[in-house]
Amino acid sequence: MRMRTIKNTLFFSILLLNAAFTGCMEQDYGNVEDFSATGTGLFITNEGNFQYGNATLSYYDPATNTVQNEIFYRANGYKLGDVAQSMTIYGGKGWIVTNNSHVIWAIDLNTFKEVGRITGLTAPRYIHFLSDEKAYVTQLWDNRIFIVNPRTYSITGYILIPDMTMESGSTEQMVQYGKYVYCNCWSYQNRIIKIDTETDRVVDELRIGIQPTSLVMDKSNKMWTITDGGYEGSPYGHEAASLYCIDAATFKVEKQFKFRFGDCPSEIQINGARDRLYWINNDVWSMEVTAPRLPVRPFLPYRNTRYYGLTVNPINDEVYVADAIDYQQQGKIYRYSSTGEFIDEFYVGVIPGAFCWKIN
Repeated sequence: MRMRTIKNTLFFSILLLNAAFTGCMEQDYGNVEDFSATGTGLFITNEGNFQYGNATLSYYDPATNTVQNEIFYRANGYKLGDVAQSMTIYGGKGWIVTNNSHVIWAIDLNTFKEVGRITGLTAPRYIHFLSDEKAYVTQLWDNRIFIVNPRTYSITGYILIPDMTMESGSTEQMVQYGKYVYCNCWSYQNRIIKIDTETDRVVDELRIGIQPTSLVMDKSNKMWTITDGGYEGSPYGHEAASLYCIDAATFKVEKQFKFRFGDCPSEIQINGARDRLYWINNDVWSMEVTAPRLPVRPFLPYRNTRYYGLTVNPINDEVYVADAIDYQQQGKIYRYSSTGEFIDEFYVGVIPGAFCWKIN
């Protein structure tokens, strides 16, 4: 298995064995440093090892080719926690979703200091903002999406997901079209759900292939998701993975591109113009959203390593690939031009998994 499937399948297995355990969010209160990152930059969330409490946050300045590691700890004097899952920027703050510590941190984007936190979450995955006072938080192993107030850092309600159990439930990434938010359901699921943000209820669902892993929206309001197809011996089934194009207005599948059986594509991303897709399937692949078929040649060849995360600079289409190496030592990030020429590489934290662009 590769990439996100490794990430989630291992996490699933360990969670079943350790369901009674709580995440580590140790407060060290060490010495703090002052930062002033005022330009465009890239945040990297490094998951760390499950239940080791060694998640970290890195910050890369593309203009100077410099990286600062463990910036959350260095700016605040205490650790980020256990399993940094994702990060989103909204309202001039960076929101870091720390899965097994059950917390979302809000930080100042220039100083990296904490300005607030949302606690009491189950196992948060991603946050999607609807307004200054309302956001949705998806969960692992929970049949609810949490509703939170970002202004007060409080949980205000829940969205119950039909036909989902606490034991196998997983809601993941979200995109919005009009008043509707769409979300892929990953673990032992095969559907995209549609949420009315005025009533906070699931109003429709679309069943596709086994385990859709990610979700993006293109310039024509077409949603794209990749299914991983499950795994051999899975009680939910095992099939060839697929790339799906779904029209947001009609909520119907317009295209399906099947991969070879045994392939495990993941981490679908989109560029700033929202007209080109990128994903990982051993190699890094890319294609225009109007392409009639899957590409035959990769954008970046496989380097006999563990590509684990992917992002595209929304300004210039440069591609950044995260390498988890052996899941124990510091991971590495590779930076390439929009045409695939190597630009830079740098070390970050353990298991770099997700990226977040700060554009100034």
